[in-house]
Amino acid sequence: MINALTLSIIGAIALVILLRALKVSWVMAVIAGAVLLVGVNIEWVKPALESVGKSLGTNTVLAISAVMMLVLLFLKVPVFISVFGGSLIYFLFNPGISQIIFGQRSVIGTENPSLLAIPFFVCAGTFMNYSGVTNRIMDFCSAVTGRMPGGLAQVNVLLSTLMGGLSGSNLADAAMEAKMLVPEMEKQGFSKEFSSVVTAASAMITPLIPPGIAMILYGCIADVSIGKLFMSGITVGGSLCIAMMILVHIISKRRGYLPIRKEKLTWAQLWTHLKPALLPLCLPVIIIGGIRLGVFTATEAGAIAIIYAIILGLIYRELSVKGIIQACKETVCTTGGIMLIVSAASVFSWVLTKERIPQQLTEFIVSICPNKYAFLIAVNIFVLIVGMFIEGNATMIVLVPLLAPIARQYGIDEIQFAMIYIFNNAIGALSPPMGTLMFVTCSVTGCKTKTFMREAVPFYLLLVFLLLLLTFCPPVTTAIVKLTYGG
Repeated sequence: MINALTLSIIGAIALVILLRALKVSWVMAVIAGAVLLVGVNIEWVKPALESVGKSLGTNTVLAISAVMMLVLLFLKVPVFISVFGGSLIYFLFNPGISQIIFGQRSVIGTENPSLLAIPFFVCAGTFMNYSGVTNRIMDFCSAVTGRMPGGLAQVNVLLSTLMGGLSGSNLADAAMEAKMLVPEMEKQGFSKEFSSVVTAASAMITPLIPPGIAMILYGCIADVSIGKLFMSGITVGGSLCIAMMILVHIISKRRGYLPIRKEKLTWAQLWTHLKPALLPLCLPVIIIGGIRLGVFTATEAGAIAIIYAIILGLIYRELSVKGIIQACKETVCTTGGIMLIVSAASVFSWVLTKERIPQQLTEFIVSICPNKYAFLIAVNIFVLIVGMFIEGNATMIVLVPLLAPIARQYGIDEIQFAMIYIFNNAIGALSPPMGTLMFVTCSVTGCKTKTFMREAVPFYLLLVFLLLLLTFCPPVTTAIVKLTYGG
């Protein structure tokens, strides 16, 4: 045992040194070394840890697990490692629970067939980017919004909305527009801060417009119809787009940001700009229409979107073999990151379920919140704060199984609650200190975070107003769903 321990210590130190040589952070290197050390000596480490766990009690062990997960997240350890780490503490210190369950839940969590829609829609979106679709849609957006004050800023918002209906990825959308539009906006007199804020804020629309990845994830977790979520997303995402365009109009008028052109387009000229973008713009209609008519499921719609994107690439003759390979690489990286989070959060959700945390939380919240509106306000505040520090997909997989049953207990429509939750997550992605959209955009444009936050204040106020609208006016999220699905 001593020899094995000595060798494992040497191996752990060697692994830490190797990872540091490869420029891996100290935190990640130490975690890797600790995992190796425990894994090699698990046969005698586990009984010792179980003894400690028995003396501490299950509730204390669970609290330590949650604290460990949060500490790792604050240290900027990748989300899936943070969640796995917190769950592993529970399994190691809890007597009578086999670590085999840890592995089983990691795999089972990713086996939901509906999750296949994620790689399909991500792949379709990347193929669209390499098929020349983005430039055609941007040209159409320029034609539609060119006479409005702040012309290119208006193009930015409308492009995010339309591209969101093709890719479903807000970070990809923000990075693309930061590269394509922000330099051009600066040339036309827009400040770097305003250009960056508009780019990041408009990318918020992407998860709210079908086929947003967030809606697919929520539907799988809470067992809610993805088709209904897509339908509701048309109203919510469309409302956010219009509201942002109005705000951009007001700010542009005050600052003197000029339109792209002054002359009015004729119908013939508008058709000239619309014609190249018509086929890509038909994709969201095909997806939602096909799902609603029962022609295909949301997962099958993702596969159809890939075929459609490839056909467009062949028609436009811009999708090369190199582009296909690069698109596939991006799809694998994006999907891999999402599915690792899904896998890790599945383990943590099992831990919460075993300890009856959802039931205890339900009883507690029902006792302190007199009605559904008090509950929704509490959820808004809580999810907004959590979303400022933790990536949205991770919080969704952990919190939705806890909060969705409570929402049902209050009689809140499942579609309304879903869109409120996703909207909160979207705001979190734009908010400091950990807002992913903010950091992705600023890293591309070179905008300072401090000036970004100051410039974004009007947009934050607008988002809070819209969040309250979704909270207190259910028809905003449910009317179109009831109109198309009945009920």
